[in-house]
Amino acid sequence: MDRSDPALWQPRLVWWQHGWRLVLMLAISAGTSIGAFTTLRDGHLMPWMALDLLVGVAGLVLVHVRRRWPVGVAVALALAGCVSASATGPGLLAGVSLATRRRWVEMVPVGLLVVASGEVYSWLVPADDGGLWWIDLTVSFLFTAAVLGWGMYLGSRRELLWALRQRAERAEAEQVLRATQAKSTERARIAREMHDVLAHRISQIAMQAGALSFREDLDAAQLRGGVGEIQAQAHLALTDLREVLGVLRDPDTGEPADRPQPTYDDVPRLVADCRAAGLAIELQDEVTARLPEALGRTVFRIVQEGITNARKHAPGAAVRVRVSGGPQEGVDVTVVNPLGFQVTPPPGSGLGLVGLTERAQLAGGTLRAVTRSGAFELHGWLPWAA
Repeated sequence: MDRSDPALWQPRLVWWQHGWRLVLMLAISAGTSIGAFTTLRDGHLMPWMALDLLVGVAGLVLVHVRRRWPVGVAVALALAGCVSASATGPGLLAGVSLATRRRWVEMVPVGLLVVASGEVYSWLVPADDGGLWWIDLTVSFLFTAAVLGWGMYLGSRRELLWALRQRAERAEAEQVLRATQAKSTERARIAREMHDVLAHRISQIAMQAGALSFREDLDAAQLRGGVGEIQAQAHLALTDLREVLGVLRDPDTGEPADRPQPTYDDVPRLVADCRAAGLAIELQDEVTARLPEALGRTVFRIVQEGITNARKHAPGAAVRVRVSGGPQEGVDVTVVNPLGFQVTPPPGSGLGLVGLTERAQLAGGTLRAVTRSGAFELHGWLPWAA
């Protein structure tokens, strides 16, 4: 947006603003006309009065289009001042309006033309005041400079107000955009957190329910035990869900809050829970040093996602987890399981691997999922600095 265009910051006038400008023009024109007519000799009074008033009325009409043609209207009214004292009011308004544009290339010629027109009027209209010409010229010059200076001040003030208004509107729009982005980020965080927490539990429930549906040799006690285990996992899933939803906002401040995140020290507990649920899983921990908290959290999520995928797509298959590395070479995480044999795999969004891949890339590492030799392999590498 080009601020040099005065049309941008010129305010639109309402009826009462037009009204007081009209009243002021009439008052100035009346004062100057009466003063000029009283100095006329009797023989020149009626002809000049008629011409003066006629040109003044035309000036009152012409000044209403000063914003459309500012230079042309100002020049026309300056020329009208050569023969009409009643055109002074419209001429002053046109000059002030022109000066609000603050363009010297327009103001200087028009100002000189206004001063010259005043001298021409003094020469054409005989007067009996006996004033010195150089005093009249000095007063006319100073008065014209004051009028143009007032117009420049009004133009500067209008542009400042316009700039402040634009800045406020831009700040408000940016605030709305930031709020929208914050909402989107918060929704994405909620979705990732709920996926990481609930997908693991739901996959356990699906695996156990699937196992019960295929077992026909279970007695009532064993069947009740399996159903009880499913119920326990469902309760744990609901508990995790309440924890996630409960910490999204702090109850006192209303600010976003984060639940305690798992670290690499929680990987053995995760493996133990999976074994207790009947999953054949092997963990090889070959890390030579204690992982930083942020790095350990990413490793935990990769292992959790690999186990969840194995439960979904290869229930009953053995899962092998290997974590190795150190401060120099970084950390390698590998989760391998044979391909599944389900005819209808459980539904999945596919967003788990997408989110983990993005998380690994943000940490400066990589994550890829490949199928080779009849097995599904999830392999990630993360730098130690992550």
